[in-house]
Amino acid sequence: MAVLEEDELITALEKALPVIAEEHQAGAAAWDPHEWVPWSKGRNFRFLGGDDFEPGQETLDAETAAPLLALLLTKDNLPSFHRVLAIHFPPFSDWRQLIGVWTAEDNRHAIALRDYLVVTRAMDPVDAENRRRIHVVAGWKQNPEAVAQLGPMNALALLAVHENQCTQFIARLVERSTDPQLNTILEKIKTDDAVQAATFQAFLIAGMVADQEATILAVDKALAEIEHIGSDVADFDAQRTLFADFETEQTDAAIAAKLAAELKLDSAQELSADAEAARARILALAAKA
Repeated sequence: MAVLEEDELITALEKALPVIAEEHQAGAAAWDPHEWVPWSKGRNFRFLGGDDFEPGQETLDAETAAPLLALLLTKDNLPSFHRVLAIHFPPFSDWRQLIGVWTAEDNRHAIALRDYLVVTRAMDPVDAENRRRIHVVAGWKQNPEAVAQLGPMNALALLAVHENQCTQFIARLVERSTDPQLNTILEKIKTDDAVQAATFQAFLIAGMVADQEATILAVDKALAEIEHIGSDVADFDAQRTLFADFETEQTDAAIAAKLAAELKLDSAQELSADAEAARARILALAAKA
């Protein structure tokens, strides 16, 4: 099967866009971040006549706070994820509409988590804010070398893998957290991420029809280059050790197994040598789940 040029691939995927957008809308649940934040636990900081955060006021133990902050910083980096997607798809189109919907939905995750941690003084808000600025400035795949390696199918595969990562990561965080109010917020976010994962997986399924070579190669690359949540946060080594078991080869394998099943990789035919090798790597990883 011939490999399509990027513009040809985007045009081919557009055939599935209306159905995918409709399915996303049907699966998405509306919720307002402000409704889930325990505002009654909050008080002013010194600038408004209250008291600034002091060490020892933390309401979360370090083992819960570290993965929560890693998740929050990942969600804070939404502008980078948006740019990686938006660079490949036509402006003022149904593509941008769906990307905009995804961006708006994902943005509420950081809003709810940050409001929660500030109101409850779950952790040092100044440290969290300083880390946010550093992390967002650094960005995610925001350099010419990274962008040059990403075609449209690569971007879709990366986000399919990433949303599945977030779903798994949050499930582990809920298991560790003992705060029911935090867990309610996390469950809302996990539900969103599961719907978003399904949306990106739907594009990969469409890609198997439009250009299975590009799709299989993109999924293989995304799985081979998985960046575990928090791995790209600066000066975070000590915190990462507290949730090192959240993402492992087994959780990576579970994502590979899910994508392999969704894309029916076992039955793909007429693959080039490169795509066949990529499929073999995906299935080998999936077998470890």
